[in-house]
Amino acid sequence: MKATLTSKGQITLPVKLRRQLSLKSGDVLEFDETTPYLKAHKPFNEDQMDQILGRGKSRTEGRTSSEWIDHLRGPLELP
Repeated sequence: MKATLTSKGQITLPVKLRRQLSLKSGDVLEFDETTPYLKAHKPFNEDQMDQILGRGKSRTEGRTSSEWIDHLRGPLELP
């Protein structure tokens, strides 16, 4: 999947990708500056995760919500 960078430094994400990631107008993406490639993701809402965990909160073993999700997903495999 490709996107072209404009002279103003903007790109348009293809519809297929926006739908796959459930992105809509006004959504904010965060970029990881520590990687040698472009990596963007929707910011993670800690408060929403705390509400969802409810009684299972004791099973998070003292991890933040982001750390818990990384633990559940496993290591990131790059192409």
